[in-house]
Amino acid sequence: MAQESSQAPAPAGPHRVVVIVDENSNPFELGCATEVFGLRRPELGRELYDFALCSPEPGTLMRDGFFTLTGVAGLAAADTADTLIVPNRPDTDVPRRPAVLDAVRRAHARGARLVGFCSGAFTLAEAGVLDGRRATAHWQWADSFRERFPAVRLEPDVLFVDDGDILTAAGSSAALDLGLHIVRRDHGAEVANSVSRRLVFAAHRDGGQRQFVERPVPDVPDASLAPVLAWAQERLGEPPAPGPGPAGPLTVASLAAHAGVSPATLHRRFRAQLGTTPLAWLTGERVALACRLIERGEERLDVVARRSGLGTAANLRARLRRETGLSPTDYRRRFGPGGPGPAGRIPAAAPARTP
Repeated sequence: MAQESSQAPAPAGPHRVVVIVDENSNPFELGCATEVFGLRRPELGRELYDFALCSPEPGTLMRDGFFTLTGVAGLAAADTADTLIVPNRPDTDVPRRPAVLDAVRRAHARGARLVGFCSGAFTLAEAGVLDGRRATAHWQWADSFRERFPAVRLEPDVLFVDDGDILTAAGSSAALDLGLHIVRRDHGAEVANSVSRRLVFAAHRDGGQRQFVERPVPDVPDASLAPVLAWAQERLGEPPAPGPGPAGPLTVASLAAHAGVSPATLHRRFRAQLGTTPLAWLTGERVALACRLIERGEERLDVVARRSGLGTAANLRARLRRETGLSPTDYRRRFGPGGPGPAGRIPAAAPARTP
């Protein structure tokens, strides 16, 4: 009779992220993936991901012949990925290589998470894994995408779409937004904030925000929202004070009062500069603060709700589930002190909803 081994199984390694690079791929999105998933994190005391590049050819000519990428793994490395980031490139009308599409299909069939940045949505759709699913792509290709892939539920006016095991970003800086969203989903808000600080990038832009704003540069310097945003972030959990005005509870009205404008004007500026509403931004900031409090070990939901400005435990539960797909208990189990989230193979979380 065979004896059972007394040795415990070796712990699984870090979650493996593999990026497929193909001819004419965009260097920027490749750089985004490398920055978010590929860099060492000595400030965290652990590595978040095992990262690799692969290509169907030994030498890959990048977009417009800027440079040739060599020395990366062959396409077989895609079969080892827990998360596979697919090629994106500007020539969206040129069919992808059959070998690349087959690698995407195999990854999907075995349950790997798939990610498309910008025109990477075309690769996923051409592989047939997006039929009946939600996705986004850069707004300038929306009409072309709809015409070629009518079975895909395209959402063309958002930064990114999290559809569970398939995630897509609109392009360029939205690739960083989606990358940080994935880190937040895998490792929690504290780790995502640490990564964003190193990137000197906004820690959280909700995927439902618009791809572009009406005025990328404000007409006058003092119209910037930065001062009022910083003021609000310091007061998310302040208790209501007696009397109305900026000293009272943090609301859209108090934000407008601090900015010295009407609520309607503040709403227009948020829409123009951030692509969202003051209330949606405020709620997102409060949920992010609640996540950090849970990760730091606060177990009393009423305390988390009060300190984050969400008010009640019931509201906290509803908002956290809407933003992260997890209940407070599940979030604490996964990302709280001693939780299993930071180590080993990371299970897929429920998709965060977008407005």
